Amino acid sequence: MAVDTGPGLSGRSSDKTSEERPSIKQEEHDMVDERQIPSKDQNKMVYLQGAQFWSIVISIAIMMFITNLEVPVVTTALVAITDDLGGFDSVGWVVASYLLGYVAVIVICAKFSDIFGRKLVFLLSIAWFIIFSAACAASQTMVQLIVFRAFQGLGGGGCFSLCTILITELVPAESYTQFVSNISLSNALALLLGPIIGGAIATHTTWRWIFIINVPIAVPAFVVALLAIPKDFPHHGRLSSQPMGMKHLLSKATLDRVDIPGTALILCATLALTAGFEEADKKFPWKSAYVITLLTVAGLLWIALVLWERYVTISDKIREPVLPWRFLTNRQMIGILLNFFFLGGPTIIGMFIIPQRYELVYGISGLDAGVRLIPFTITIAAGSIFASILAGKLKVPPMYLVLLGSSLQIIGFALLGTLPSTLHIPARMYGYEIITGWGCGINFSLLFIMIPWVIEGRDRASGMGAGAQFRMMGSAVILAISTSVFNTYTRPILQKLLGVSDSDSLIQSGASLASLPQALQDQVRYTLGEGYNRQILVLCVSAALQIPFTLLMWKKKQLVI
Repeated sequence: MAVDTGPGLSGRSSDKTSEERPSIKQEEHDMVDERQIPSKDQNKMVYLQGAQFWSIVISIAIMMFITNLEVPVVTTALVAITDDLGGFDSVGWVVASYLLGYVAVIVICAKFSDIFGRKLVFLLSIAWFIIFSAACAASQTMVQLIVFRAFQGLGGGGCFSLCTILITELVPAESYTQFVSNISLSNALALLLGPIIGGAIATHTTWRWIFIINVPIAVPAFVVALLAIPKDFPHHGRLSSQPMGMKHLLSKATLDRVDIPGTALILCATLALTAGFEEADKKFPWKSAYVITLLTVAGLLWIALVLWERYVTISDKIREPVLPWRFLTNRQMIGILLNFFFLGGPTIIGMFIIPQRYELVYGISGLDAGVRLIPFTITIAAGSIFASILAGKLKVPPMYLVLLGSSLQIIGFALLGTLPSTLHIPARMYGYEIITGWGCGINFSLLFIMIPWVIEGRDRASGMGAGAQFRMMGSAVILAISTSVFNTYTRPILQKLLGVSDSDSLIQSGASLASLPQALQDQVRYTLGEGYNRQILVLCVSAALQIPFTLLMWKKKQLVI
């Protein structure tokens, strides 16, 4: 296997790609085509070594840490944020707006990095993330925070997209699983420390530090990436490589490669879909014109995107598809993307629901809730590392491990969703968190590892970006569905108990809940506990749906990496 091109569908070198790829007539594009399809010794990947290599690894680890930290660090501070800014009925948007911005640009940034260079897009994403992290910290209203969180999500999505791509290009394919398992330590720290940091900040100081701390952490990563990443990475060191100067980046030949209609379609389709689900059963009923219109428009945009990308992929032109049609004709890739979609809910929403349950049902602080979430978060990281080792060193077919991970998720969430109605924390809840986290972690790493092995080398960046985008898009959609299930059960009961129409506002405030008479407070907490059970069972269904899409990847001779 040639390590410079990445694994193909059968694990062999992808030299045949040069015969399948549409021709590019301009002379300077011939050079770009050679870069992406190296078949000669002079075009083989030159891997970085020593201090330069480790500097880039540090930069990647920092940005992966922050982007993974952003969800769990906020979940345990939502009560403190709403106590300060108000807007309790919009609190879900503090998480959802970040996810909305995040999912909107992941594939776009991946494709743009193919055209304008990994370094430029990575640096712009980090800078954008820093600026709007500071803006979030300065927010004076809930609306401002939600808007700035969406823009922060754009930077976070770009950073995560480029980090996943850079990981696959820093080491040869045979070292990929080991490298992924090592870099997963940064994710482990983020998932482990996020809820604790968020809870500690919310308990002992202002919630604004949750966003302020991103600045001193991300700035060194920006500087390191600026100095260490070669200008034309990953094409540096090749005889055919030319430095990507500003004149080249802004040339007509380069700009003609940008799939502007495809970029606009995938952006609008993603935003319409996630926004429609987010508003459903909140400000607007499911059957309202607003929700129906958004979801209908989203469906039409996705159809238009598929048709357009098919045209761009098969046409003999310079424009490069942002979401290649080749993905939709690749059964294994479809299985991976749909697995990512239904994995996003259990992984991310679990970190949102479980600490809320600890705080509002069991009456503990945000810091304590973060500590009690550790069994879930740390086993996600442990499962990722364990699965990478099994697939890479012991050559266990990853599809079998993905089936195992999905099964553990089903068991864990089914147990969490059937906990008894009690105001005391059941000791077995921590064991259920471990089962669930282990299953999420196994699938999280393996699905990313599998992507370069089931697609062509030229689609690696778009493939990694698509996987990340489908995961986050699924989390936003499933969060909306599970929240609707929660509200459908709790809202009428709480309105009857509390005698107010704005019950959502009251229950989101720990101070307001604690101010109720004890008997009424207990009734409210019992109701919330039953609501969380139903919400968690939605995640169980999401985990179960991963099984048929995993079987979609079935081959007579299973993929071994």
